[in-house]
Amino acid sequence: MSTYTEEVGSKLNDLLERTYDAEKGFIKAADNVENSNLKGYFKRKAQERYDFGHALKTEIRQYGQKVDKGDSFASKAHRSWMDIKNFFSADNEEAMLEEAIKGEKAAVNTYEEVLEDTNLPPSTETLLTQQKNQIVSGLNNIKRLEDIA
Repeated sequence: MSTYTEEVGSKLNDLLERTYDAEKGFIKAADNVENSNLKGYFKRKAQERYDFGHALKTEIRQYGQKVDKGDSFASKAHRSWMDIKNFFSADNEEAMLEEAIKGEKAAVNTYEEVLEDTNLPPSTETLLTQQKNQIVSGLNNIKRLEDIA
């Protein structure tokens, strides 16, 4: 059985920070689009990331690790979802959707890295696999939104 190490806690805290960054990005995107389908999509994705974050925090705490509030990563974190300033310089809904797609692909890569490079307890591996699969499923469905935009 795997042991829950500080390395696992650190990687999950990094994933948690990226999850909350994505949530904030999706909220801003929802606030800045007119298309009701896109607005609904961005709101659902923001809620999904909110839920992901709470599940990650629960998992981190379950194994006695400290949940990092994100402050320690501020200077070194590479944002995986989008640079908000660049995202909103394009006021085109299709461009926003494309940036969201890029961010989702980056999120999938991050999940895969953690799953491949870390010796995870079964519950953590299951949680991360479920979250990654949910993102992949969303990417598969996003193509019809691109056509609408």
